[in-house]
Amino acid sequence: MKIENLVQISETEWEIPMDTRPDMRVPVRLFATRELLEQVIDDKSLEQAVNATTLPGLVGHVIVMPDMHQGYGFPIGGVAATEYPHGVISPGAIGYDINCGVRLLATSLDFESARGEMGTLATLLNKYCPSGVGKAGIIKVDLKELDHILRDGSRWALKNGYASEADLARTEESGSVEGADPARVSERARTRGREQVGSLGAGNHFIEVDVVDQIFNEEAASTMGLYQGCLTVQIHCGSRGLGHQVCTDYVQQFQNAVRKYGIDLPDRELVCAPMDSPEGQAYLGAMRAAANFAFVNRQLLAHSARRAFEETFAPRTRNWHLHQVYDIAHNMGKIETHEIDGKQMKVCVHRKGATRAFGPGSPGLPPEYQKIGQPVIIPGSMGTASWVLVGTQESMTRSFGSSCHGAGRLMSRSKAKKEVRGDELRKELEKRGIEIRAGSMPGLAEEAPSAYKDVDMVVETVSKAGIAKKVARLRPVAVIKG
Repeated sequence: MKIENLVQISETEWEIPMDTRPDMRVPVRLFATRELLEQVIDDKSLEQAVNATTLPGLVGHVIVMPDMHQGYGFPIGGVAATEYPHGVISPGAIGYDINCGVRLLATSLDFESARGEMGTLATLLNKYCPSGVGKAGIIKVDLKELDHILRDGSRWALKNGYASEADLARTEESGSVEGADPARVSERARTRGREQVGSLGAGNHFIEVDVVDQIFNEEAASTMGLYQGCLTVQIHCGSRGLGHQVCTDYVQQFQNAVRKYGIDLPDRELVCAPMDSPEGQAYLGAMRAAANFAFVNRQLLAHSARRAFEETFAPRTRNWHLHQVYDIAHNMGKIETHEIDGKQMKVCVHRKGATRAFGPGSPGLPPEYQKIGQPVIIPGSMGTASWVLVGTQESMTRSFGSSCHGAGRLMSRSKAKKEVRGDELRKELEKRGIEIRAGSMPGLAEEAPSAYKDVDMVVETVSKAGIAKKVARLRPVAVIKG
């Protein structure tokens, strides 16, 4: 695929027409600048987007965000909607880390007054929030209790004293996805997840302390409790080994389903099943259960982050308290109603490395966000800015209420480890005033800023395209990762 094969609609919008390949069911719509497209032209993300258009039951367009890069079958940064209930559900179009997402918390604490405590805070966050490959979580649960977590999500955390009503109100789906079915989660997946409840994991997962660097929308920022110079915390993680195993299990099972239902696909990694089939219903139940696990995971880490803030700051100020701004998923399949070709239609929106970005007045938003739209949290790469945006009415009509989810990788983890030395990166970040707590230097190198696109450029693209609006820019002052 070459840029010359794309039809340019505007500075930030492109299309791969349906006549590009005879098996395409819908066109591809890309939100990107030419410069961002040139950065991915050598990977398979555009080819994967075209392959995704062959999924049965698709409506509208396959959407690709400016942080796009090659994924498993379906591009990361991709969005696709299939007609409910007869369209298909595809695990590869949701991802292995089901409900990988990000939670943003904020304080009234001014960074300048807290600057001297950043080392202590980073050490305590690292102590109370387990991170790293295979690391056990904050709590231990038996399989019966795990089933309650899978079924109830954040309601379990509320019942057990790890969450507040305000936390749930400011979490997508209130932290509890309906239709979760623990019985559809394999014993292997549950065994992997049982000891990881409340753990960060490794890879690109992190906890980051940020300071609000710039505000672009005073009304929205004030509604979220964000003020110039205040400290915030981002928690980025997902469903750990449990979610990965759920995806693995159903990708294997769906190899038979595509033959059973006569589905012909150009890439076996896109395997799928009709939503109203027994196989599709089983995956939906398991995927939702894994999503609930991830919501609890981030909730427990938020509980631990509050403990670290309290121990660091409570002796001298009351402003340490971390209130929740929002918690969003960016690997999920959701049943939603959207306007397509002028008609309201119930669809399953697959978002893989893409964030829900509902506009003002959308159902499901807490009352305080009805006027401004849903908060959209865009973490950058380690050591660079992150962003808080809000969804728009345009996102509802043009991108199935979706926006980008991060900066997007430029190079693979293996290449980053070859090109970057973790110890040198750590020294560089610490010279810039960023406290680093990392489990391994190779793991640190994998997430070097040079391995990612320019997050400011990605955010500027969705902003110019009109599918999200800038609220605040965040600057990192401490990073904790496995």
